[in-house]
Amino acid sequence: MTERLVIASRNENKVREIRVLLTGLPFAVLSARELTDLDVDEDGKTFEANAGKKALEISRAVGLRALADDSGLVVDALGGQPGVLSARFAGEPADDERNNEKLLDMLAGVPDEKRSARFVCVAALADPLGNLRLWQGEVSGRILFGRRGPSGFGYDPLFIPNGYDKTFAELSMEEKNRISHRGQALLKVRRYLEGDE
Repeated sequence: MTERLVIASRNENKVREIRVLLTGLPFAVLSARELTDLDVDEDGKTFEANAGKKALEISRAVGLRALADDSGLVVDALGGQPGVLSARFAGEPADDERNNEKLLDMLAGVPDEKRSARFVCVAALADPLGNLRLWQGEVSGRILFGRRGPSGFGYDPLFIPNGYDKTFAELSMEEKNRISHRGQALLKVRRYLEGDE
């Protein structure tokens, strides 16, 4: 029987991205939403703390290995904000549009050369016995003065990775996954699951 692996996220955009990144592995990849109503409170002060907590709690709740990630945008001109609060930057309920608006407002008047930022992702894999592994991915770039692109989610329409002239929201999912913070972290997870690490 194929081993089941649970993605410990309620964000369907994130689940879809992770499923693509894990395509071809000998696992039935499920969303936590399919198995439990548990909503893990992300109250950690770091990406590592939040990713680890989600993976461990969901794994224990469903009795399967669980993969979680915590990711966010770190903007240098804002002292690292929004950071771990990226999804809820403009308050609850989480709303991409309001988050983007708040970010643009806070960066109003900041010149292009000082709009450096990076996306950070920490992926966590836990089993029901409490074993936990962490991997990190990061991509640097800058924040635009306005949104561009129809795809992606979160801050993707505002973020141009270094070396590119397109935002994450203008790249295809394949292109984005090849260079993104989540793509890097999940490649490390994938290697581990394939036994190459």
